[in-house]
Amino acid sequence: MSEKKSARKGSVGMDFLQKYQKEFAEYDRLDQDFIDDDKIWTQLNKWEKPSRQDVRLVLKKAEQCVRLEPEEAAILLQNQDETTIREMYELASQLKKEVYGDRIVFFAPLYISDECANNCLYCGFRCSNKAIQRKTLSMDEIEQEVRIMINEGQKRTVLVYGESPTTDIDFICESVRKVYSVKTKGGEIRRANINCAPLSVEELKKLKKVGIGTFQVFQETYHHPTYRKVHPQNTIKGHYRWRLYCMDRAQQAGVDDNGIGVLFGLYDWRFEVMGLLYHTIHLEETFNGVGPHTISIPRITPATGTPYSQNPEHAVSDEDFKKLVAVLRLSVPYTGLICTAREPEKVRREVIPLGITQIDAGTRIGVGGYSQSKRANQLPTKEQFSIGDVRTLDDVVKEICDLNCLPSFCTACYRAGRTGEQFMKIAKSKFVHRYCLPNAILTLKEYLLDYASEETKQKGEEVIKQHLENFAGEAVYDSISQYLKRIEQGERDLRL
Repeated sequence: MSEKKSARKGSVGMDFLQKYQKEFAEYDRLDQDFIDDDKIWTQLNKWEKPSRQDVRLVLKKAEQCVRLEPEEAAILLQNQDETTIREMYELASQLKKEVYGDRIVFFAPLYISDECANNCLYCGFRCSNKAIQRKTLSMDEIEQEVRIMINEGQKRTVLVYGESPTTDIDFICESVRKVYSVKTKGGEIRRANINCAPLSVEELKKLKKVGIGTFQVFQETYHHPTYRKVHPQNTIKGHYRWRLYCMDRAQQAGVDDNGIGVLFGLYDWRFEVMGLLYHTIHLEETFNGVGPHTISIPRITPATGTPYSQNPEHAVSDEDFKKLVAVLRLSVPYTGLICTAREPEKVRREVIPLGITQIDAGTRIGVGGYSQSKRANQLPTKEQFSIGDVRTLDDVVKEICDLNCLPSFCTACYRAGRTGEQFMKIAKSKFVHRYCLPNAILTLKEYLLDYASEETKQKGEEVIKQHLENFAGEAVYDSISQYLKRIEQGERDLRL
């Protein structure tokens, strides 16, 4: 990067700072935010060695499918007893089935732009990384990528953008409209989630109008000193509270389906789980019980030209990763948990039973990756990080069937308006699976007929038969059966 271009990158960051300066000042006037670093460590240290009785008392409460308090979560996080850890895993799996059933929802990310004014130490897209080839897709290129995704069987996507003037709110809205406009013989993308920079209330109102699904912004790390360390202060992302209160602004704008997350490996994983729980509590207490719809749990993986990502100081072991999945499921049993293809297939196979509800598959994360490569990790100078599970969508659908789970491409709740408060009431009453399982069956049937290999089709039909029988004797059984016949006859996008 030339000195002229480097200087321009810096000025871009200052432009952003000026754009939101007034709103930054409002957060700066707060005495403190809802993340108290010292309090979190006090709670974790208090329960450094919980007894079996301590753990089982928490598990007894968790059986009621209610949110745990932070100190209760701290007991589970600090538990080192193998017997009660197994009990934690068993209960986490039980609660996942009670709330969400056996379904696993599929999606795939679509990277729209890797141009970014931020300079996060761990990120391949940071502005100082000269090894990345920068690209923002045109509308025609977005259409090309979406057509490939649809023809592979995708129905749900999350659109990913860097933070840049090139991808301002008007561009984001235009790209969402473009994604929804693409129709092929095989179908369409029925739901586009958004993963982008924090936005203002007015910008979020624009997003709502174009009909996005979940709005995702991850705090990356809740630990204040670590946040300052990895996010330079002369960039917009250097403002901790602007990011922390983004979901508050989303709710105020009417964008009531939100996803939070952290990047595990930046700081102690136990602290980060506590931060996620405190964030959930803050949202529920502020917005009439509406917390995040999903929590994402990515771990740092190596990125081209990014030394910080190669050997993170707080790397999370596979065993601790399993534990944090279970603790999150027990702490917020009604919230979806997303495990991405950053994780290798072996790890995903082990954590799915512990509470995971959504995964991506057939993922390519380079900008233009679907048209330029068949699998992830083939365009290292265009990718934000490296992928652990590079299998095709068909391969992963087949494996989920082998696990006796139900692959789902359902988007019914979002298009029916079951979001925010309405969704939370349903989720907390354990009846989500009564809405979602029938539609999951129908969307799997579509996939099997239109895209699946013969082996996957055979396994998928067995899964459909098995799950359909679970509704035997109920009124909905006949409805599902009739819709399955209509799908076989060529109809698509049928939902209850």
